[in-house]
Amino acid sequence: MTFAVPQNVLQLSATGQVEVMQDLLTLSLTTAREGADAANVQAELRKTLDAALAQVKTTAQPGQMDVLTGDFSIHPRYNRDGKISGWQGRAELVLEGRDFPRITQAAARAAGMTIGNVAFGLSREQRARVEGEAQSIAIERFKAKAGEIAKAFGFAGYSLREVAISGDSEAPMPRMYGMAKAQAMAADAPVPVEPGKTLVQVTVSGTVQAR
Repeated sequence: MTFAVPQNVLQLSATGQVEVMQDLLTLSLTTAREGADAANVQAELRKTLDAALAQVKTTAQPGQMDVLTGDFSIHPRYNRDGKISGWQGRAELVLEGRDFPRITQAAARAAGMTIGNVAFGLSREQRARVEGEAQSIAIERFKAKAGEIAKAFGFAGYSLREVAISGDSEAPMPRMYGMAKAQAMAADAPVPVEPGKTLVQVTVSGTVQAR
């Protein structure tokens, strides 16, 4: 049995892009302890973390500022002879949401913890909306491009054969005061943060049958 080789099949792709302001802030707070006894180091970390949690939870609000515990780890320190000489630990508290002032003010009230990292991104709702816009743009461009190419080859039109849709996004480095400057500010002063923009891109690729 033989199969006919497809003829007059065109392969092409088109991209839709939408630039949008980042609306999600993720701010991590950290604290570290060292000591000769692992249990004491763990207890000190837990005490500081529990106190910070109690402070920031008073202003938590779903979607606007969610509070999560992050890394909590304890590791031994070794001397030159390879023997354990002490213990060091680290605990992390993460604040995430769309209300930037609420998050930075809560972080400033978290006694005993310092800023470890600040990152910006898109909320789930924002990403879904923007991806939908970019996808619509990409589809319209794909259809227009397919029609133009088919006509350029002398065909009246085309029909779809296969289509694939993929997306990604690119974001600039977040802008904020350096860690040294941030930590040198007053303990109750919110850290200034400034989001950038994210470029959301959706690509439609596939094949069409010219006819």
